[in-house]
Amino acid sequence: MPKNNKPQHIAIAGNIGAGKTTLTELLCKHYKWLPHFEDVDHNPYLNDFYEDMPRWSFQLQIYFLNSRIRQLIDIQKGSDTVIQDRTIYEDAQIFAPNLHEMNLMTKRDFENYFSLFETLKAMVKPPDLLIYLQASVPTLVGQIQKRGREYEENIRLDYLKRLNEYYNKWIDGYKEGPLLVINVDENRFQERTEDLGKIISSIDAELFGLF
Repeated sequence: MPKNNKPQHIAIAGNIGAGKTTLTELLCKHYKWLPHFEDVDHNPYLNDFYEDMPRWSFQLQIYFLNSRIRQLIDIQKGSDTVIQDRTIYEDAQIFAPNLHEMNLMTKRDFENYFSLFETLKAMVKPPDLLIYLQASVPTLVGQIQKRGREYEENIRLDYLKRLNEYYNKWIDGYKEGPLLVINVDENRFQERTEDLGKIISSIDAELFGLF
């Protein structure tokens, strides 16, 4: 398949349980791209956050912001095409505003966090292609239950629903660069190779101009 000589940055966005990590792994295998995963296993705040959200929300968001900025700096310095599991935008446009609106993050902390995000965002480039995995709440719940992460057992349906609303609003206004939206309710790339093939064809069209 044709190669684009310039290293590219592809990012995958989507709600909890949408299938970001799985798609990242599948695309890495196909394209031989370098993956940058969200490190949930070594996050020192996640368990505490799900136990007491108001107490730990600000610390968790700062941790995510720092780790993603470091990822982006590494990506920009590197010579490989990289695919990133979750983006810097999602924390600032979805998770932090939702926590603030649910009174799980104070106004002072949210404004401090968002100001820091704006400062750091100006220092890095947006992805060459953003892939958004759009899924209904029942699909998200099914996939969360299937993977059985202990700290996700307490996630409430209304929390997932609110995040979905924030995601769809953000994607509707996304103007940072090229965007590919995949409906995970219909495209079962995790189980069907033909569905993965549709995604790969769409990526080829966006990145390499192939139709």
